[in-house]
Amino acid sequence: MYRALTRAIAPILCLLPVAALAAGPALTRGLTPVEPRVTAPDFELADLDGRRLRLSDLRGKAVILNFWATWCPPCRKEMPSMERAWRELRARGEPIVLVAVNVGEDADTIFGFTARMDLSFPILLDERSEVADRYRQLTGIGTMALPTTFVIDPQGRVAYRAVGGREWDDPALLDPVRALLKGAGGAPAARPAAAAGG
Repeated sequence: MYRALTRAIAPILCLLPVAALAAGPALTRGLTPVEPRVTAPDFELADLDGRRLRLSDLRGKAVILNFWATWCPPCRKEMPSMERAWRELRARGEPIVLVAVNVGEDADTIFGFTARMDLSFPILLDERSEVADRYRQLTGIGTMALPTTFVIDPQGRVAYRAVGGREWDDPALLDPVRALLKGAGGAPAARPAAAAGG
């Protein structure tokens, strides 16, 4: 049913100009710490060009893992800030990777949207929502709101989560991510992801 609803709504929203959705809900601020840190569920997904990315291959870097959909107004609103953050991180050569996982949509729908937005950060396809379902369990709620973002430390543990849209180029968000690279905070050992309840 979720996929049928997505397929019904997505074509309508894709016809709307990006600017028409800019006046949507205000983006919130801040990251919620996950304590104790839990091991991020590993996965492998393809991007829009068919290249495959495995989360565990990014160990040693901080990862901003964003779950989104084209029909979601706050997802659309936060995308330009994600692109600005990605370009800043790349220009500075920082070992922080921003990855957006589209939930439940096909490549054609996503490609039309990303082309208009001129996005260059990695966008992965989770057409059957399998990866999103694994991460939903980490939120401790029945359904995952979109967008939901998990910040993963260099050891592969979920350090923060953010439910709702954010201005990802805001230093208030990027500075805690950068601190993970310095080993700041002395986080406790991770517990298995399967035991995560909230």
